[in-house]
Amino acid sequence: MTLSVLRRSSFNLLAVCLTIALGAVIAMDGAGLALGQDAVPSGSRTLVRTGMLLDVVSGAETAGQTVIVVGDKVTGIAATSATPAGAGDKVVDLTKYTVLPGLIDVHTHLTGATNFDPYFELTMTPAKEAIIGVENAKVTLEAGFTTVRNVGASGYTDVALRDEINAGHIPGPHMQVSGPPLGITGGHCDENLLPFEYHVTGDGVADGIAAVQQKVRQNIKYGADLIKICATGGVLSKGDDPQASQYTLEEMQAIVADAHRLGRKVAAHAHGAQGILWASEAGVDSIEHGSYLDEAGIKMMKAHGTYFVPTAYLIDWMQEYGKLPPFYMQKMKDVSAVEKANAKRAIKAGVKVALGTDAAVYPHGLNAHEIDVYVNQFGMTPIEGIRTGTLNAADLMGWSDKVGSIAVGKWADLIAVEGDPLKDVTVLQHVQFVMKSGVIYKDQTVKP
Repeated sequence: MTLSVLRRSSFNLLAVCLTIALGAVIAMDGAGLALGQDAVPSGSRTLVRTGMLLDVVSGAETAGQTVIVVGDKVTGIAATSATPAGAGDKVVDLTKYTVLPGLIDVHTHLTGATNFDPYFELTMTPAKEAIIGVENAKVTLEAGFTTVRNVGASGYTDVALRDEINAGHIPGPHMQVSGPPLGITGGHCDENLLPFEYHVTGDGVADGIAAVQQKVRQNIKYGADLIKICATGGVLSKGDDPQASQYTLEEMQAIVADAHRLGRKVAAHAHGAQGILWASEAGVDSIEHGSYLDEAGIKMMKAHGTYFVPTAYLIDWMQEYGKLPPFYMQKMKDVSAVEKANAKRAIKAGVKVALGTDAAVYPHGLNAHEIDVYVNQFGMTPIEGIRTGTLNAADLMGWSDKVGSIAVGKWADLIAVEGDPLKDVTVLQHVQFVMKSGVIYKDQTVKP
């Protein structure tokens, strides 16, 4: 039996594995808090009393405010002194904390594990990915990231994960998911670890205009919210070059045309300068990584309004903790040597930036370290760094009416931290309180 057959067979185990994983989560959260049993009954209010409330739109912090939540939405924001609790209201006391919108990560792999040993990679199955995804979704939510884009998962495991979260069966962030990423034969999104006789290819491999159009339509058929493509080679893949373009301009134009016509945005993994240029010209909505981004690419991205998703903290983490096989490690060193300087140049030139981490390359839950890099290495102000993971990320996702700021009519996604993130963004790495859609999933503000 070939590996591809094994993978197809294991996909049938997804429902069983999700059920097992759900049981594990329930066991870990005996109080039921993470599973949303603290939900607000229909028709009553939750009054979130804040110490300081950060308005990410204006950058202002206001003391003594109350966020009024009914169901899963914010219905009002008013001075606490003018918002007395009524009969049946629930009061959440965050008066010693700074409250801000739930954070957004537009480049995650929740179904991925931080293990790049080739044998481990070859033994990965959709069933395992589904179980891993349940764990990582919870960790990510509790880190204060109430919304994510998942850009690449085999076997549509991210679709299953999103649907189970939306159904309220497991805790996790709001998700947009891509399903299998599209790539060329032998490229970064293919399966290149096994020899020819196994005839194994990645789920999203497609070559030529007709084939990539069919793959876009197939991903949408099976539940993708966006399309992820590999415009260049990558780092954590065998036999390809991060600087080399993969899809042709014409293939990417066909992908974008079909995706946009069918209401889906396109995220392009792109390290090399030529691939960045072509992907931006083709009309993709975001460039992920952008390691070898040059002046021509910057100009093209600005002309098209293309977002840049730097995924920069992974460089720091890898330099300190990374243990990669040699054929991955050398590419990581090469990319790391240029990526941050080019990111700084793009930011200085005014390219739009949205927060993305590539979590799974390093452990899930460390996502907020990305903001620290933007502020303390790339030169953003704290509010600019925070906006990459709120307003900008929401705009890239097309969800500005749902997330990205605390406002009437949006989902009640709130986090609380000790200290002032406008003075020290590292406080965002230690979130004390998480509410998603009006449900409290983490509360460390009540001391024993």
